[in-house]
Amino acid sequence: MHRDQLARVIEQYDRGEIGRDALLDLLGSPGFADLGHAKVDTSRPFRTGYPEAVYCPGKTVEQVAQIAGELHRRSGLALLTKVEPGQMAGLRRRFPGAAFHERAGMAVIGKGLPPEGLVSVLTGGTADIPVAEEAAVTAEALGSRVQRVFDVGVAGIHRLFAHREAIAPSNVIVAVAGMEGALASVVGGLFDIPIIGVPTDTGYGTSFHGIAPLLTMLNSCAPGVSVVNVNNGFGAGYLAALINRKIAGACVHTGAGRDRPDTAPGAGGSPGQSSREQSREQS
Repeated sequence: MHRDQLARVIEQYDRGEIGRDALLDLLGSPGFADLGHAKVDTSRPFRTGYPEAVYCPGKTVEQVAQIAGELHRRSGLALLTKVEPGQMAGLRRRFPGAAFHERAGMAVIGKGLPPEGLVSVLTGGTADIPVAEEAAVTAEALGSRVQRVFDVGVAGIHRLFAHREAIAPSNVIVAVAGMEGALASVVGGLFDIPIIGVPTDTGYGTSFHGIAPLLTMLNSCAPGVSVVNVNNGFGAGYLAALINRKIAGACVHTGAGRDRPDTAPGAGGSPGQSSREQSREQS
């Protein structure tokens, strides 16, 4: 364990976030649990703040259950992604108290982190919702408050404009779209908020299973847009949670940010407007 990681663990112990036994286990362990078929990264929460997630395709139900059980035992949370239908049925029997999100292809075992800040997850169309739900469930499990704004693609852009005030207070926007993937660029031109573009494989032949929207988002002319891989809702939700945690944490410590009184409804501007938008209108 590096010096800064050790310092973080000691600080967590001092704050009462981890107990004495957990501290001793961590300091005396190699940082992973060897299950034979997998080496579970047990020290990741102390390095990154979040536990390892389980990518389920290619694994047996028994392998997934063992990994998830170890993660839950160590950190209190196990996040399972891309859970296949056959695995879902087996895992329901193993973990009856878990939350299963079939549309997202995810399972959450244990209790997620307390929600803070705001992440908005948008889709171009209804067919993009499964990937968007993966992003939303991930961000929620990792401690973000999430609002879903679905089917606001550019073919009917007035639908997006109708939700502009609700989206504006977000710390991060996740824009999920297939077809030509233009949603991320449009959102990037409307808001002063970090945008995470998620291309999906929704579309006809020349979308090339998501390559077309991926290239569109990568070539966006709107600054402030980052892009994850095709259908990678988990990666987008994880990144959104990281950004949101930093911004929400800064707001708590400094009193600044999107939840300040001067950005609240009825405080000198339209609901959801940033102080920058208000000053532009007043000038």
